[in-house]
Amino acid sequence: MQPFEINVSKQVIEDLNLRLRNTRWPDSLHLSGWHLGTDISYLKEITDYWQNGFDWFSQQRELNKLTHFTAQIEGFNLHFIWQKGKGTRCIPLLLCHGWPDSFLRFQKLIPLLTDPVAFGGNPEDAFDVIIPSLPGFGFSDRPSRKISFIDRTSRLLHRLMTETLGYSRYAAHGGDVGSGLVERLGMTVPDSLIGIHLLDIPYWHLFAVQPEDLSSDEKQYLQDGQNWQFADGGYAIEQSTKPQSLAYGLNDSPVGLAGWILEKFYQWSDCDGNLENSFTKDELLTNLTLYWVTQTIRSSFTPYFDEDQNPPQMTGKIGVPTGVAIFPKDILPAPKSFADRFYNIVRWSYMPRGGHFSAWEEPALLAADITEFLRPLRGDL
Repeated sequence: MQPFEINVSKQVIEDLNLRLRNTRWPDSLHLSGWHLGTDISYLKEITDYWQNGFDWFSQQRELNKLTHFTAQIEGFNLHFIWQKGKGTRCIPLLLCHGWPDSFLRFQKLIPLLTDPVAFGGNPEDAFDVIIPSLPGFGFSDRPSRKISFIDRTSRLLHRLMTETLGYSRYAAHGGDVGSGLVERLGMTVPDSLIGIHLLDIPYWHLFAVQPEDLSSDEKQYLQDGQNWQFADGGYAIEQSTKPQSLAYGLNDSPVGLAGWILEKFYQWSDCDGNLENSFTKDELLTNLTLYWVTQTIRSSFTPYFDEDQNPPQMTGKIGVPTGVAIFPKDILPAPKSFADRFYNIVRWSYMPRGGHFSAWEEPALLAADITEFLRPLRGDL
């Protein structure tokens, strides 16, 4: 394990600014807005700020205040943040991000979980927080071939927690791709986990039950999933079938990259038609710039290409205590009756607001739910 510091060269940022300045803009339908993808007027606005107002190096300095490391595990270099808690008995908590975000998803969540006293909380509720950049994301190594992403990555993360960091037991939270990883940990190493906390039910469970066995709520959930796939799921099909073709443009054009990713932040957040109700320009551009400077857009498609070709299989019900927080504007909120088929659910929360990127949008709500879920399980550490 080695300390790590983010250090992007000025030449990389100068090249980014040159490409932004030389963007060749397409035309657009007069009334398109966000209906056909990222709104061109907003994309031009944020591109202008990216070039003339955004300061990557200021963001880099802020990120470097966190404690970053890299570790070689099974020949794979994994980047992660390890932020120790300020409390009497800190639970080690693994936080797993998804796509199209990064470890940045949890930046606002870190102080709420590691230092609850600073926010009026109890020192007995503090956590040691571990946030990896998943393989193919951020500063971790990029897979150059199919790796059975969920199986391989969950194994790497478990070894990080137990062998590299020395925790015998820990808790895990995830959303999007992260929920699949956390679920797999609960399935494969249950004795090492005191609890798992999810933001969504991995999509492949939609194919795990027969329609005739579903309740009315579950049938509606299945229908909603099919409707969403037809209306908004095209990106996942492209990323799972022809990721290389897509990567050429997105790796070469920062505006192309922004157009692809910002659409998802708009569609999946509780922004009420204004993206900046949920995120600042700096937050959006820090995430985009991270993808750009690491050249990881192609490798970030790995979970789609790997798992859509061969979805993970679950055998039996996970016995690890499970908490689920359902944010109303997430992609496809599942009913509890469906989740009960797969997990030992001890806490189920319907959140009052927020979407897919809840750690960014509503960090206090998410931190409170994780804390309440794990508080009665602390004795099992």
